[in-house]
Amino acid sequence: MGDSLRAAILGIVEGLTEFLPVSSTGHMILAMPLLGVDGASDPWPSFLYFIQIGAIFAVILYFLPALVRQIATRPAGGVGDHLLTKLLVAMAPSAVIGLSFDDVAEKYLERPVPVAAALIVGGGVMIWIERRYRKTTGPSIEQVTLRQAFFVGLAQCVAIIPGTSRAMATIMGGLVVGMPGATAAEFSFYLAIPTLCGAGLLRIVKHREALTGDHLETMAVGFMLSFLVAWAVVAAFMKYIRTRPLWPFAVYRIGLGVVVLAWLALRAG
Repeated sequence: MGDSLRAAILGIVEGLTEFLPVSSTGHMILAMPLLGVDGASDPWPSFLYFIQIGAIFAVILYFLPALVRQIATRPAGGVGDHLLTKLLVAMAPSAVIGLSFDDVAEKYLERPVPVAAALIVGGGVMIWIERRYRKTTGPSIEQVTLRQAFFVGLAQCVAIIPGTSRAMATIMGGLVVGMPGATAAEFSFYLAIPTLCGAGLLRIVKHREALTGDHLETMAVGFMLSFLVAWAVVAAFMKYIRTRPLWPFAVYRIGLGVVVLAWLALRAG
């Protein structure tokens, strides 16, 4: 299997999973060995975060009219009610904690067993939170408070553990503080733009030696497929979450985690 085909498959996996509460990082860690990809060798360390930025561009494109309107509008409550202020408040916890534990997570937790465990535990947490906290009505994105934004930012810190899912952590955090599903998902997507761009650029700089002309085709294929698939997924998920529950994603997480652990046990035996 050539690198371009591996890049295409990983780009599709990234686009499918980045904004669903199933953990894109976890899927990448599980998919790479099956494709014969050594995540420690060039160009793959940079590739994985480069295609993540492609997925982020899909969110920007999908929400562009709403983002422009909200950024350009002066809220009646002043600067504290502005979307950018809320995003800055939400970013603060993950910026501090993420930078502090990024190397630890990359070194010790980006392994199949921790990922499978995080998938299973996260699925159980999703089911519990949705049963207890999910509402069909509540604040719109304009009505999200700074307290709610900060709590979602704290919840996002859990996603430093591969397999947890940044989307799961932030959407569940939004539900806990009283947001309806659609508002929690929209705020999660907005927060993903600065958070994932920052994290992706940090990792790309860390592994910048892999960004050479020799890998241009591999990078481009993964980036474009990640962008196109993510755009379709975001559009479909925003329609889905307005009226339908998230427990099927939780069941999928638990099932995948169990299958991975069983497969690893069979290989070890």
